[in-house]
Amino acid sequence: MDDDVAELYGRALDEFGGRVHAVRADQWGCPTPCKDWAVRHLVNHLVAEQLWVPPLLAGATVADLGDAFSGDVLGADPVAAWVAAAAAARAAFAEPGALERTVHLSYADRPGEEYAREMIFDLVVHSWDLARGISVDDTVDPGLVEAVYGRLEPDVDLSASGLFDEPVPVPADADEQTRLIALTGRRPV
Repeated sequence: MDDDVAELYGRALDEFGGRVHAVRADQWGCPTPCKDWAVRHLVNHLVAEQLWVPPLLAGATVADLGDAFSGDVLGADPVAAWVAAAAAARAAFAEPGALERTVHLSYADRPGEEYAREMIFDLVVHSWDLARGISVDDTVDPGLVEAVYGRLEPDVDLSASGLFDEPVPVPADADEQTRLIALTGRRPV
């Protein structure tokens, strides 16, 4: 894929961030399609993921950081926490050579580009989850969906990772977003 990965990552941040800004004060406890996660838990997860980006791209290991980003990283202002974490992560991925660096993840060392693509996947899927949780339009940028879905193996079973439920069957003529969401075990309709 010839897409600029850093640009795709920025667009994915914007996609999720738009929904974070749309969360009303009375919606932080609303359920999401993620098992056992209310809106606040979901946003907390994505903020924590963005907080990991700068130190991991700078060469830190998961062991070095320990539980630095565990627990509630949102504080009293979840939107501000998202804005700050997203800005720092965006800047880290935009640094010259960031995508070529080796990132020491919990399961293996990966090139920065692959790490960015994993983050894009998570942001895209969770953008849909957050939209569902706060009852807004759940349509995700088709270019982002294509970038994520296009890199998956045709018969991939994401449930083998233990992070997703079994894929949900969809009609043969389902659009790419529906197929992507169904692969994660979520019911897209």
